Amino acid sequence: MSTHDPLEELLNESKEGKFSTKLTSKKKLSLLNILKKNTPEFAIDEEPLGKIRGNAMELYLDVERPYPPMLRGPPYPESLETRKEI
Repeated sequence: MSTHDPLEELLNESKEGKFSTKLTSKKKLSLLNILKKNTPEFAIDEEPLGKIRGNAMELYLDVERPYPPMLRGPPYPESLETRKEI
């Protein structure tokens, strides 16, 4: 009689899926149960849980000089008086 381990099943579905090492097995199983109960919110019918093929994207953050406009401003655009009020 083989034992059915839903946690192993999820990990086998997607090798990219990883759990935090801080989670106990009980917490991992609890999280897995939440994901399985709410599968429509976390997956689509044709794809495994958490993995949607064809929607991968690459993000590029430019931090080289000259800086992009969003990185050129001061970290706190408000005046000192305004920051004190906040």
